[in-house]
Amino acid sequence: MKKISYIILTGLFLLSGIYSFAQCKLNSGDISVLKGQDEVNLQFDYSKMAIGKFKTEDAYVDNKKSEMNKHKDGSGDEWAEKWKNDKTDKYQPGFERGMNMIFANFNFKARENAVTAKYTLVVHTNFLEIGTSSVVGYGFGPAGHKETYISVSVDLIETENPSKVLATIDLKKENTEYQGGWSDVDTGARIQGSYTRAGEDLAGFIYKTNYK
Repeated sequence: MKKISYIILTGLFLLSGIYSFAQCKLNSGDISVLKGQDEVNLQFDYSKMAIGKFKTEDAYVDNKKSEMNKHKDGSGDEWAEKWKNDKTDKYQPGFERGMNMIFANFNFKARENAVTAKYTLVVHTNFLEIGTSSVVGYGFGPAGHKETYISVSVDLIETENPSKVLATIDLKKENTEYQGGWSDVDTGARIQGSYTRAGEDLAGFIYKTNYK
């Protein structure tokens, strides 16, 4: 049964464009405590996120909001509200969905607010490259296209003892699933795709480490 599950999982990775876990690195600790669990809690942290050339998210948001409000009064404020909401509406659900696409193969689940789960994965977004649309006609052609990606570090902690970090996994330059076509015109969708890909890769890394 385990062999069959691994074959199915391998096929799923290939279909979704995942060929390796080279972007996942166990930076410290041990994730073997997850073996035998059926659920893990998810938390998300953006407090130290740099965006493109901006060292902080606040600097990026303030700059973007100001520029947009100069062109159309109030448009920057509307954008800033959408930017904030995209985290809970798109990025976090995307990451969770990506993990569970893989975890479904071995009766394991990741979700936010899983307060009864023994362990928690805290996803820290360290860097976000927003990138650009690849669709000609929106000011970007193939030569001007810039890839969207995120870099995150994930701490494995005990849910009831959050100060105890059991392991840290680094995921570098997780790129979006939407790198072409009309779907990548929306910035939120492109970034969501990066979180989905990161969730898939993290779950695959956990599977490879504990269950193969």
